[in-house]
Amino acid sequence: MDGAYNPRTVEEVFRDFKSRRAGMIKALTTDVEEFFQQCDPDKENLCLYGLPNEQWEVTLPAEEVPPELPEPALGINFARDGMQDKDWLSLVAVHSDAWLLSVAFYFGARFGFDKTERKRLFSMINDLPTIYEVVNGKDKVSTQGNNHSNSKHKSNSKPQRGSESQSKSSKIMLQKEEDEGLQEEDDEDEHGDALCGACGENYASDEFWICCDACEKWFHGKCVKITPARAEHIKQYKCPSCSNKRARSS
Repeated sequence: MDGAYNPRTVEEVFRDFKSRRAGMIKALTTDVEEFFQQCDPDKENLCLYGLPNEQWEVTLPAEEVPPELPEPALGINFARDGMQDKDWLSLVAVHSDAWLLSVAFYFGARFGFDKTERKRLFSMINDLPTIYEVVNGKDKVSTQGNNHSNSKHKSNSKPQRGSESQSKSSKIMLQKEEDEGLQEEDDEDEHGDALCGACGENYASDEFWICCDACEKWFHGKCVKITPARAEHIKQYKCPSCSNKRARSS
């Protein structure tokens, strides 16, 4: 595994957390079919690891005792065929969230973070939706009371869902910078944050986004490998997760 990698500052630990988190979200959303196949119940106890390069890996736990880093939930593959797919993915997501926190605070303890640094690290982590929320589409719920540095810009920087009568161009968004002034902060209560259903990151005005017509989640085009040119020829878009569910049920 990647135990030799040791981030030493709050910022480095947070970057490590986000990278591992992105890899695990990818496994449970855009790469869910491959993840499902790798979790063969006939194999030994397997674990899902998020890696610092934003990739994921399903493999056996480390052999050394104690391990260099905390280990994720063991034997996730055994429950695969005994549960509904959604419930199983949710279970893996919950354990993945717990593992990410344990790794982050392992680094904090190892390199002597004081109370203030630990609090700052947790605050940065807590501003992101959990993997469970992303997998279950609950990441769009507005979280009031958080002191986001970009809170005044939220209402200007999210895609809007229109009515069924809107043109396809409103579904497939190549966002532009808005010329209007900042809206009232009360607008934040009206809309939840727009987050990518694959990586869980916030919407940015200079990025291409597309909405799944089945689950109505928004995705970065790059996360689901859809370009603006290709999107123009799609009449009804379904994200990889929804497409895979339909394929398995047929």
